[in-house]
Amino acid sequence: MALERDIIMALRQVYDPEIPVNIYDLGLVYELKVDEGHNVYIQMTLTAPNCPMADYVVDAVKAAVEDVPGVVSAKIELVFEPVWDKSRMSEEALVELGLDSDE
Repeated sequence: MALERDIIMALRQVYDPEIPVNIYDLGLVYELKVDEGHNVYIQMTLTAPNCPMADYVVDAVKAAVEDVPGVVSAKIELVFEPVWDKSRMSEEALVELGLDSDE
């Protein structure tokens, strides 16, 4: 779906304030749904549950998604189960951080 692709591109413009990798490739987005009315639901997490920048990240995700042409609204749900770990990162993110996917 073209709209979902555009949303993912927008999510790749939002970076974790503590790690120089976008939230999508970090694996912080657990679920992305777009309904027939072009309302977007995103379930995501953070690298640490006590992140002092949590509100900033959620607000940045909401703003980025709602700026995508065709999106009517975005609801962002922040969850901490399952716990995020390095295994959720894309190969690109691992390379960017100099990590091995087998570590």
